Amino acid sequence: MDETTSVPARAPFLTVTDLTQSAVFAALIAALGLPGTINLSSGVPITLQSLGVMLAGAVLGPKKGTLAVAIFAVLALVGLPILAGGRNGWTSLTSVTGGFFIGFLPAALIIGLLTALMMPRYRWWLGIVFNIVGGLLVIYTCGIVGMVIKGMTFDAALSANTSFIAGDIGKAVVAALVAAQVHRGWPGLIRPLGPATVLRGA
Repeated sequence: MDETTSVPARAPFLTVTDLTQSAVFAALIAALGLPGTINLSSGVPITLQSLGVMLAGAVLGPKKGTLAVAIFAVLALVGLPILAGGRNGWTSLTSVTGGFFIGFLPAALIIGLLTALMMPRYRWWLGIVFNIVGGLLVIYTCGIVGMVIKGMTFDAALSANTSFIAGDIGKAVVAALVAAQVHRGWPGLIRPLGPATVLRGA
């Protein structure tokens, strides 16, 4: 090999811009907990923070969106009262609703991955479906499992969450509409993961 041949530098896994965007969305998720909670008789609170999780995945994608939720989760676990209702991460984990907090991270990852698969053109109607898969199916599954571990029966845990479905579908719609506008104004926030991209990188 010619010693003068230059090897292109590999791009860093995370750039300063990536970290900044993730930090901003971590702050957004925390801010969405400021309005507090509406506690129902089931013990499961209504909060806006799941909307922030959906937005992180839908706007930033799997890497930056998951990092945003991870930053938020770490700050909560070290004791900052940034979860809805002024709770911290440990308070949440020891409660009957701890599974919902755990579900935030995989929800953002799955929404981000699914969104990246449809890029570079964001389709709002498909975004709604992806937000429902991650924001409802994943978070609800983690939440219900957590409730069962805490001693509730599966039927009781399932019925305790039915009153939230309509509101969370509304959050999925809002997140998709916001993401569509963001991607229209700032294309390139998410690196596409479609078949064409994979083949080009092969």
